Amino acid sequence: MPPNIDPYLLDDIPMMPFKRLVILAISSQALMCANGFAQSQRMSSDELLRILQSGGNVIVMRQACSPRVFPEPEAAQVDNTVLDRQLDQTGRITATAMGVALHELNIPISTVYSSPAYRALQTVKLAQLPEAKIYPELSDGGGFVAIASPGQSNWLRYQATHFPKGGNTLIVTHLANIRSAFPEYGGDVADGEALIFGPEGSAGRALLARIKIEDWPKLK
Repeated sequence: MPPNIDPYLLDDIPMMPFKRLVILAISSQALMCANGFAQSQRMSSDELLRILQSGGNVIVMRQACSPRVFPEPEAAQVDNTVLDRQLDQTGRITATAMGVALHELNIPISTVYSSPAYRALQTVKLAQLPEAKIYPELSDGGGFVAIASPGQSNWLRYQATHFPKGGNTLIVTHLANIRSAFPEYGGDVADGEALIFGPEGSAGRALLARIKIEDWPKLK
């Protein structure tokens, strides 16, 4: 039995062949999500690297790993004067490693858009990315909202079809924003995970790949 599947739910399916298809379909999806580099299409990591190096893509990223609590004054970063949520050690390490990988792999980031939240800006800073343009549309609404507003969702969807002519655009935001803008694949985006969009498809964009923050160095 695949992980995270309740066998009792499958008892309601009367036909055994169909039941096997359900299990196989869920198992395949689980295996894809288990991979650090998950493609929406059949694409090798070499091909993805080539596409990213060529530029013209939009990378929508959830900020790096951050505790779901606000820091005490003594634990806050020096520049976190408003005591906003901040990255933990894992978040700081992976954001730094991501930036190193982008540089070593010659993946050009020409423009960065960021939420005004401290943990998003901290992700950009530690990755040594270009200075971020801050947009309230990428905000998390205070730290713990489950969904973004329709206006925020429409704005982010539009940005995912606004492909740069040189380099790649990186957008750093939060789970609520990604989940609301891209419900078809945004519900389970992990801390630091990125959706990579290219200029294809009927919607003006196609999801080329998903990559977790700790797996950028593995594109080598």
